[in-house]
Amino acid sequence: MISFGVKSIQETIIMGKEGAEYVSSFFSKPIELQFEKVYSPFLLIAKKRYAGLLWTSPDHYDKIDCKGIETVRRDNCPLVKEVVNNVLKKILIDRSYEEAINYCKTIISDLLQNRIDLSMLVISKGLGKKIKISADPKTPSGERKPEDPRVKTYVAKAAHVELAAKMMKRDAASAPSVGDRIAFVMIKGARGAKGFEKSEDPLFVLENNLPLDYNHYLEHQLKQPLIRIFEPILQSPEQVLFVGEHTRNIYVPKVTNQGLGRFTIVKKSCLACKRKVEHGEALCFQCKPK
Repeated sequence: MISFGVKSIQETIIMGKEGAEYVSSFFSKPIELQFEKVYSPFLLIAKKRYAGLLWTSPDHYDKIDCKGIETVRRDNCPLVKEVVNNVLKKILIDRSYEEAINYCKTIISDLLQNRIDLSMLVISKGLGKKIKISADPKTPSGERKPEDPRVKTYVAKAAHVELAAKMMKRDAASAPSVGDRIAFVMIKGARGAKGFEKSEDPLFVLENNLPLDYNHYLEHQLKQPLIRIFEPILQSPEQVLFVGEHTRNIYVPKVTNQGLGRFTIVKKSCLACKRKVEHGEALCFQCKPK
């Protein structure tokens, strides 16, 4: 890529074609250098990671061309792809990074307050090896069967692999097999639970009304892609995008009719002393002004 330092697309295309012809004159035929395209504006994130508005003619741009960023990766949830695409449109086409920042803050607020559709949070990964569910099966005599060295199994624990093992225990007939792509979402777990322990089947989540881990999506899905895009533009993108009023309201799921939740009754309390109140009043009889 060459930066000619001119201000118009038309001049850049002319200089690009002239430069290609000049360089080709030093090559033996039929080798030649061909002019391809112009990027304007151009967002260079890192080596082999960039996005730009692609022009092949000065009349109108062709498309937003992206390389090595999350718009083309399959192991992110659809929300990441949609947000990154919209942010790039606002920066490259609308030429307004302020609108891009406001859009990101709105999406972050919607995510933390459970206003994002579940289908946008589904992650999918391919199962490339055999699953090892538990200890090796034992022979009738109680001895463990030796592993077949030709069968490759997962060693490190991954979210989609652990989910596949859980699904196999629930129903082996409908469980995913080697070569399938496993769709999963991240649910809330116990304090200190690891990422691979929180993966769950989206249909199982809907049927059992399980709460999602929105902080996990914010930290492990949205955060790094957005920081990478805004790093060439802002001095501290993490402080601008992920700190502020829009991150303070977090959705808390209501008590469900499962487990001990079936015996829980929600009652209102006095705003002053927290004593139980009747008929939906704000203050109890002792705290009411005489």
